[in-house]
Amino acid sequence: MPTRRTVLTLAAAAPFAAVFARDALARTPPVYAYDGVAVDGSDVVAYFTQGAPVKGSDTYIHDWNGVTWHFATLENRDRFATDPTAFAPQYGGYCAYAVSEGYTASTIPEAWKIVDGKLYLNFSRRIQRRWERDIPGRIAAGDANWPGLVG
Repeated sequence: MPTRRTVLTLAAAAPFAAVFARDALARTPPVYAYDGVAVDGSDVVAYFTQGAPVKGSDTYIHDWNGVTWHFATLENRDRFATDPTAFAPQYGGYCAYAVSEGYTASTIPEAWKIVDGKLYLNFSRRIQRRWERDIPGRIAAGDANWPGLVG
């Protein structure tokens, strides 16, 4: 049984814990990266030029938006460096379905789709199928939610 002192201490700490938890949630990095590498090292330009995820190389890298991006060719790296927003996935590479639901989640390179010239990634192929049931609605919800999810 907790003592009165323990209960009072926990009650006094609760507001601070809530503030720190909220701040931690608000500090989602703008780009999803594992070990500092975006899209698990896949070449994002290749989604547009080859219609498939292609593994990038440590030889062709570009640092942008706080993370390292890998590319399969020098040409793809240079195309990205010229206009990163044309090739970078929407919602910083976080799961498009999750963002449409108001939270962030990791993604895999194989769960992808280009819609209106923009690359979207998802947590899994199963989640991607769920996202595809209402792409326009999911994108609208994701666009509305995204600014509040990154900090």
